[in-house]
Amino acid sequence: MTQHPTPINPTDLPEAITRYLAGRDAKDVSAAASAFAPHATVADDGHTYEGAEAISRWLGRTDTEYTYASTLTGAERDASDRYTVSQHLEGDFPGGKVDLRCRFVLAHGLISELGIAP
Repeated sequence: MTQHPTPINPTDLPEAITRYLAGRDAKDVSAAASAFAPHATVADDGHTYEGAEAISRWLGRTDTEYTYASTLTGAERDASDRYTVSQHLEGDFPGGKVDLRCRFVLAHGLISELGIAP
């Protein structure tokens, strides 16, 4: 049986996802990193980061490389452990504006996979 995404109120997102998003907004690497499982993976901008150390380095680099503001534009529950969050970013990165879809997979209350794509 195929499950269809269900739009949800962003306030109903799991705690790990809201912790990650709040950490990113605050440019707080440790807060954002604490939302990930120890062996999590992140796929972003054509690269994959595996494990806590690689994810922390990725967070630190992306938080200092450009200045940007993000606006959460939507959230969906794709399955019991999968969520998609849509964000609009504006800043001093190439192009200046982008709409992103962040696809989260959770395991034991933490983010085990995150894929970020336009």
